[in-house]
Amino acid sequence: MLAPLTHLALHCRRKGTGLGAFNVIHLENAESIVEAAERLDVPVVLQISENAVKFHGGRLAPLARGVLALAEQSSSRACVHLDHAKDTGLIREAIGLGFTSIMYDGSHLPDEQNRAETARVAGWCLDAGVSLEAELGEVGGKDGVHAPGARTDPDDAARFVAETGVDLLAVAVGSSHAMTERTAQLDLDLIGRLAETVPVPLVLHGSSGVSDESMVAAIRAGMTKINVSTHLNHVFTRTVRQVLDEHPEMVDSRKWAGPGYRAMTDEVARLLELYSTAG
Repeated sequence: MLAPLTHLALHCRRKGTGLGAFNVIHLENAESIVEAAERLDVPVVLQISENAVKFHGGRLAPLARGVLALAEQSSSRACVHLDHAKDTGLIREAIGLGFTSIMYDGSHLPDEQNRAETARVAGWCLDAGVSLEAELGEVGGKDGVHAPGARTDPDDAARFVAETGVDLLAVAVGSSHAMTERTAQLDLDLIGRLAETVPVPLVLHGSSGVSDESMVAAIRAGMTKINVSTHLNHVFTRTVRQVLDEHPEMVDSRKWAGPGYRAMTDEVARLLELYSTAG
């Protein structure tokens, strides 16, 4: 069933467990994610990024309607989330389509403008009953934007939440986007201080670069929403490459893509179990 992100995140925060959030590029990704969540009967977040929309020629609605239908028909509680959106027109479209959560990314803007724009988007989301996640400063590693040593100040984060009215906050604690190796060193002490100071659930971007052990420790320290994308792309692609290497004669995409999506389902289920039992 379709659910607001705030409800899912606050529930997990109270339990001390993690909420898995996985990126959707193709509709089959969403099918794999939903199947994994139903297997374990746990909540999940289906994320469509602005970059994914660009991949689909700038058209959000076709993919979004399919993902929303999957979430609505799922026996698990599922949020459909627009991720890393800088285009406010795209945000308006997502709200109109029925997304239950938006991540407004104003981290590229000067600080005062980021706060003002985030507060403006928060007003739209509040009026529509949609959850809003935001980012204070730069948390990603794409295009060299974020240095691994960057950290979010707890007091500044608390002020940002108070000034903007966001429901969740992505913070910089040592992870980085698009990592292909799980070697990130998280600042667990900082996560604990952020969890004590910031009144809303915390979000970890770049979780593909974090080991299982570090992720469990981060959740126990106070992290709630766990974003994963690159790691699942790696699982899918590795499996497909193996199938095609073993069967070079294959031309039916269902036969080589199917094993990749099944491998993705199994890995999502494994991660969801890890997050949901971390507390």
